[in-house]
Amino acid sequence: MLEEFFVRLAGTDPIWQALVGGLVIAGLNAVGALSVVVWRDPSDRALDGALGFAGGVMLAASFTSLIIPGIEEYANGSLFPVVVGVLLGAVVLDRGEKWVPYVQRLVTGRSREELSTDGGEAVAAQQAASERRITPLIIFIVAITLHNMPEALAVGVGFGSGNLSNAIALMLAIGIQNIPEGLAVAVAARNAGLGSLFYAGITGIRSGLVELPIAVFGAVAVSFAAPLLPYAMGFAAGGMLYVIIDEIVPQTHERGHERVATLGTIIGLVVMLSLDVALG
Repeated sequence: MLEEFFVRLAGTDPIWQALVGGLVIAGLNAVGALSVVVWRDPSDRALDGALGFAGGVMLAASFTSLIIPGIEEYANGSLFPVVVGVLLGAVVLDRGEKWVPYVQRLVTGRSREELSTDGGEAVAAQQAASERRITPLIIFIVAITLHNMPEALAVGVGFGSGNLSNAIALMLAIGIQNIPEGLAVAVAARNAGLGSLFYAGITGIRSGLVELPIAVFGAVAVSFAAPLLPYAMGFAAGGMLYVIIDEIVPQTHERGHERVATLGTIIGLVVMLSLDVALG
């Protein structure tokens, strides 16, 4: 039934199917990001709990959507390419602060100078405080984007391979997990003081836009993209695990809401595992 509906919507061309699949997963990311607009006045406690929830989802997804499929489905049971990818992802994110200034405007649309509005010594103090908040956010958003790329590639490869049922199941699983991921970026942007809720939502949406071209690329280039998937999946998982441990956990524990954040993380992990089992 679902396959028939999808074929009526997207047709039988794998390229168009991949484009629709990319729209679905990017659209669900946008739903999560823009939910921060509806949630107009969240408390710090609620924000830490929500970020903890998204961290739990991403923790589970790092294994269920990236590491395990990368080993079992795309590396023929071999650990090597996925482990190499995980290590590279962690190293790249560890060195991320060196290239944060170059991607800050691309990700947030604002330069460091624009984050300060006062003058004199107050400018220097405000800039230093802003950088302490913005740097982890930029690394977090870049990690989410890296995480989205191999997932979108997997969706495109799935449609390009012609296995429609598996491709649709993968699309739904990735799309559903994108909801809390989009929210996580928007919440992190709000916690970092990037202005209005709407702006925070737009920041979250940007992190998912990469999925559209990558999904189409996966369907077009399935013949040579598939062998790269285990490395790419490991790379994204390594980056995500680094960010969860190095950024999300400290951020959600620094304002006295450790218990709420921890419970949110566990709930997010259970929800993602449940979705993974339900969607096959």
